Amino acid sequence: MQRISEIKRRVINLQDAVFEPFEDEVGTGLLQLNPNAPRGTGFYIYRMEPGASSSPHRHVGAEEFYIIDGELIDNDGTIYRAGDVVWLDAGTEHNSTSPGGCTIAVFSEKGEVLPSAADSG
Repeated sequence: MQRISEIKRRVINLQDAVFEPFEDEVGTGLLQLNPNAPRGTGFYIYRMEPGASSSPHRHVGAEEFYIIDGELIDNDGTIYRAGDVVWLDAGTEHNSTSPGGCTIAVFSEKGEVLPSAADSG
């Protein structure tokens, strides 16, 4: 076998990672390793600073996530803690807050849209 070239592999340690702002959300960031995947789809790491909230959205495809650290509270009051693995079906609408901050490993099949944008399509 040949060595994997540097353009075919990315390795980033979360302790040193630089997170890009996630859309218009204040206090949130995204780390997506695959440069070929549309932003916010496939596998990525999502980080919320203490007190941050995600924008209300609807999942176009299913979403699965793992809470690496911290705590996340959904708009319906469901609390996800470090170690929780969560599946949300396509069409699910929600937004979340993180009073103390959190880091989440996410797999999103098809990304997300605003709830009103999903209703018009």
